[in-house]
Amino acid sequence: MAVEMTSVLSREVVEQIVREVVWKKLGSADRQAAKLTVHASARHMHVSREDLDVLFGPGYELTVDHPLFQEGNFAAQETVTLVGPRSRLISNLRILGPLRKESQVELAFTDAISLGIDAPIRLSGNIEGTPGCLIMGPKGVVELKQGVIRAAIHVHMNPEEAAHFGVRQGDLMNLRVGGDAGVTFNRVHVRIDAKSRLNVHMDTDEANGCGLHLAKELELFK
Repeated sequence: MAVEMTSVLSREVVEQIVREVVWKKLGSADRQAAKLTVHASARHMHVSREDLDVLFGPGYELTVDHPLFQEGNFAAQETVTLVGPRSRLISNLRILGPLRKESQVELAFTDAISLGIDAPIRLSGNIEGTPGCLIMGPKGVVELKQGVIRAAIHVHMNPEEAAHFGVRQGDLMNLRVGGDAGVTFNRVHVRIDAKSRLNVHMDTDEANGCGLHLAKELELFK
């Protein structure tokens, strides 16, 4: 009598198989992941079509100042003024393109304190239940009901790089920044997209705290 044997592969085994397939496809010379870059993301705004029309006039189009590291993203020449609940201002707040479905503002912790805004740490786009603010442009004023956040530190990568590290969308990784003020960040959110380049984004407070501009070593690991 024949007995049918079945087994369940663990996640670790499946991930190793996936890595081997990717490595064979890319070739042995490409077994190392792409060079890791870490950028400090200064405070900025993402704007919707509706809000851009109010701030700069109907049909207005953003003007590219310079492209950003991730393909298709850019810093615009346009800036706005943010007004917090203490009537304190942040002027020349840069808009980043392209347009988003909903407007949002990303601040560092010290920015939020100075404005009197209790901004939670969120991934970009996750703005439900967050504080709002007033945004002033040259043609009008927008009152954001929500959308002010402190962006969670995160890493962009493509599927091949994700396979290299053995991670999936939404996983958490560690980032070691070596140097005289070296630290390890242990909640780096993984964001995977086919067009992404391997790149960690942290805010300016985090970058200053770890001395990013003087960093001698960068290591991303599970």
